[in-house]
Parts: sequence; C-alpha cells; structure tokens
Amino acid sequence: MIAPGGAGRRSRPGDSARWADRALAAVGLILATALGLLLPAAAGAHSQPYSFIDVRIDGGALHGRVTAHVVDLAHEALLPVPDSLLDAAFTRRNLAALEQVIDSHLQLEADGKPVRPRFGAFAVVPAKRSIGFEWTSDVREPVTLALKGPLFPYDPPHESYVNIYADGKLIHEDLLDHEHTAGAWGTGVRQTLGHVIRTFVLAGIHHIFIGPDHILFVVGLLLLGGSLMRLLKIVTAFTLAHTITLILATLRIVNPSPRIVEPAIALSIVTIGIETLIALHRRRDARARIAFGFGLVHGFGFASVLRDFGLPAGAMGWALGSFNLGVEVAQACIVLAVAPVFAWVRRKRPVIGDRLVTVTALIIIAAGACWFVQRLTAR
Repeated sequence: MIAPGGAGRRSRPGDSARWADRALAAVGLILATALGLLLPAAAGAHSQPYSFIDVRIDGGALHGRVTAHVVDLAHEALLPVPDSLLDAAFTRRNLAALEQVIDSHLQLEADGKPVRPRFGAFAVVPAKRSIGFEWTSDVREPVTLALKGPLFPYDPPHESYVNIYADGKLIHEDLLDHEHTAGAWGTGVRQTLGHVIRTFVLAGIHHIFIGPDHILFVVGLLLLGGSLMRLLKIVTAFTLAHTITLILATLRIVNPSPRIVEPAIALSIVTIGIETLIALHRRRDARARIAFGFGLVHGFGFASVLRDFGLPAGAMGWALGSFNLGVEVAQACIVLAVAPVFAWVRRKRPVIGDRLVTVTALIIIAAGACWFVQRLTAR
C-alpha cells in the first residue's frame, strides 16, 4: 500500500533524464558565465611582457629607440583598448600621452646625469603588438651610461632588453627585470685623463656604498676596535689583498666564476661575525689575517663590477687605480663613522659596549648566512 502524499512513490523512467538535462544546463550556464568573464581578460592579457631599449652613439651623438607593448602603453596612458594603438592614426592622436609615458619610465643616465629624450618618429609593429619610439638627445660623447628598469615595473614578469651600440657596433647587452633592476656600462669613448680619474673614483665610492655585503664586512673588522696602528694594519691587509685580485681578475689573468665568488663573499661576512664573538671572550685578534684572506675574495667581486662598467683601453691603469682609490675613500668613510663610536662606547660603558658588539656581530652573521644560502641556491 502506498503511503498518503506519495512518500513511497517510485520515480518514473523519465525523471532521471530530466534531472540530467537540468544538471547539464546548469553546468553549461556556469561555464558560459565563466567564459564571459575570462575572455575579455584573456583578450587584454599581456602575452609578451617585455620591452626593448636600444641606445646608440653615432658620431658622438646619443640617441635610440624604445619599443613597448600596446598593453603596457595603454595601461600607463589610461587607454581602454590596447589594440587600438595598432591603428597608426589613433596612436598619432594620442602620441603626446604615449611619449610622456616613455619619458617618465626611461630612467637613463649619461655620465651621472639624466638623459632627456626628444621624440621623433614612431612606428607600429603589428607582429609584436608594439610601438617603437625614436628619440634623440643633446648628450655628446658620453663616457658612461646607466639605466634603471624594467621599463614597466607595475607588471611583475616584465623584462626590458637593453642593447647599446657605438657607431653601429653592439658593445653591451643586458636584461633588466624585477631581480636585476639596474645596469651601468662604459661606452669606450675616448676621454681626458682627468675625466677617467674622476669617473672611476666615483664608481669605486658608489660601488661600496650600494653594496651592503662589503659594508658589513668592513664594519665587522672594526667591531673590536683597537689602537690606530692595529686598525691601520687590518685595513691595509684588506686593501692589499683586494688590490691584488682586482688587478688579476680585471686583466683576466685569474677569473673565477661569480657562482663561487658571491657565496664566498657572504661566507666572509659570517666568518668575521663569528670571529668577533670568539675574540670578545678569548681576547684574541685574527682580524688582519681574515681581512687579507677574504680581501682576496672581495677583490674578485670588485673586478666583476669594473669589467661590466668598461675600462678605457688607452687608460686602463689609471682607471684601475682610480677605482681602487674610490673603494679606499669609501672604506675610510666607514672606518671614521663606525670605529670611533664603538671605541667610545666600550671605553665609557664596557658592559654596554660588549653587548653592542655582540648584537651587531649576530646581525652580521644572520645577514651573511642569508646571503650565503641565497647565492648558493641561485640559478
């Protein structure tokens, strides 16, 4: 007997088919909605997140070309449809805004001064969905060039390919992205001796002050203080060592891989931190030996920067000496800023001074260890 209300009613043969149809319809509606939401985004997606920056020196004049993707240009110029820029007439009507985008993003320096480009012709490159912008400048015979990138940092995977030419010959190539954000290069242009000295002294100073690993190593050498002669001996040992390897590596007599040099520099920081903690309690001082040993390693690091920067063929010795002088000036500034402070604290408040040295040494060890692991595991 069937219960009232149909509680025991058996399903009809067509019920399951109708439920299947309804389920398929629901799935179809969900997929259609998802595609409707995703397709516009896919249409505007950045399938080629890169740009090209060509810098040329012809007859001493600095000029070049920047090629940028329409998606990046439209994003920065607040244009709703990127592919509308593939229409030359539309691009021409918005040329002022697009040139402003390139001008504000092209962070190019010549001999330490910003380059202000003057834009000329443009060209639509449909195959790459890009626009190329020609530019010129008032800069003549630059000795050094520096560029920050990538061109469009709003886009994490964006890459900027950099090509530098001198009289039609490719002299430097580089790739700027979110990990490698700046490059500096020598142009090989002939220059006066005074210009060589000034350029490379400043380059040496700049390299020390933008390199926290070198700064921490020097600070580590100074933590325990000591007499003027003791500090002079330590700094001289470091200077002598890195001068030797700087010359050998720059002249390519000895040329170890950066995959060995960079982790070894980080290891030197860990070592000087540990030595400081040991010496603090055992009253020993091996800093001069450590400074010389690892100074050899740091010299290879300095040389890699100097080679990338570019050495003038007619004044290589002056450039090497000037760069090394710049390094020494920067180190002297660190010594004068750090050593008196630690010496004063340890003299006036020995307990507090020892604690300050201990904490600083631990920070140096932690930083060096992080860099060591990072550089050892880097591709």
